[in-house]
Amino acid sequence: MLELTDSKAAIGRIIIKIVFLYFSYYGNAMLITRNPVLLNSTFVPTLISDSEHRCASPRSLCFSSRTDMDTAAGQSLYPLHRCKTLHLVRHAQGFHNVEGEKNFEAYKSYDLFDANLTPLGWKQVDNLRQHVKASGLSKRIELVIVSPLLRTMQTAVGVFGGQPYTDGINVPPLMNDNVGDSGRPAISSLNAPPFIAVELCREHLGVHPCDKRRNITDYRHMFPAIDFSLIENDEDILWKPDIREKNEEVAARGLKFLEWLWTRKEKEIAVVTHSGFLFHSLSAFGNDCHPNVKNEICTHFANCELRSMVIIDRGMIGSDESSTNYPGKVPDGLDLPSDVADQKHPENGQAN
Repeated sequence: MLELTDSKAAIGRIIIKIVFLYFSYYGNAMLITRNPVLLNSTFVPTLISDSEHRCASPRSLCFSSRTDMDTAAGQSLYPLHRCKTLHLVRHAQGFHNVEGEKNFEAYKSYDLFDANLTPLGWKQVDNLRQHVKASGLSKRIELVIVSPLLRTMQTAVGVFGGQPYTDGINVPPLMNDNVGDSGRPAISSLNAPPFIAVELCREHLGVHPCDKRRNITDYRHMFPAIDFSLIENDEDILWKPDIREKNEEVAARGLKFLEWLWTRKEKEIAVVTHSGFLFHSLSAFGNDCHPNVKNEICTHFANCELRSMVIIDRGMIGSDESSTNYPGKVPDGLDLPSDVADQKHPENGQAN
């Protein structure tokens, strides 16, 4: 009798375990989000939103296991028109980087308000510009999005702008002479992609004066060809002297930025922004990738580093139709694969 009771208990534990595993696996599998997802190489980070089950808040992020990937190797296929290529760039070395490396408290100094690039930073800009041209990237980028701070805009126009500005060219310069006491000549907007300043991709907000922007009126004089129309307030009302934005708030802002980015018609976009913004935004992705791919996505950026990634639309957020797909219809005939046509041929007694 004792043996029979033990057997029933063991069977019961097995059944409970099977039910638990079933809901753990299939429950996760049904939680695929509609948010855009970043890709690197052929591996697919499967981002899911499980705020009702496991996340602390609607802004929190949870991730699927590797079993949600399309194949054991982690490869997936996506329609080309549901993808965008992003070229993510951290600004070149600024004076705040130099002083902060010596003493972290220096970041709180108003002497570093809206810090501009160092001479070494401009050298980094020149090096990246050469790489962008040599790789052919400069011919492919359709739009440059930039954080509205001096160091990011200097980096953006230096890397992706036109040739040094000269008299007689009837286009506004991307940057005027000697902006930020740089000693650099003006940079032309001729044959350059459009530049748009966007506040969503700014660095951590608050406390550090190096992350506080100037009035947009001032920037328009410095960077005449950058479009500031998406910024509503002339003064910086986002930066607070006594409240530093939390890491999770930066990450949430980053995901909002990516959602906005998907509404753009351009397919190949450069984004010039900041280390903290990139790190916390991208760390949400790649949890179901190979560790090396996760590392490619989520490690900190060096000054003036560029990484190219792909963002995909899993959830039909975009409505664009493919410009390269072709229907290939045949006017007559069954127009079916040979292994299917035989089964559906009228002579075999099956309807078309």
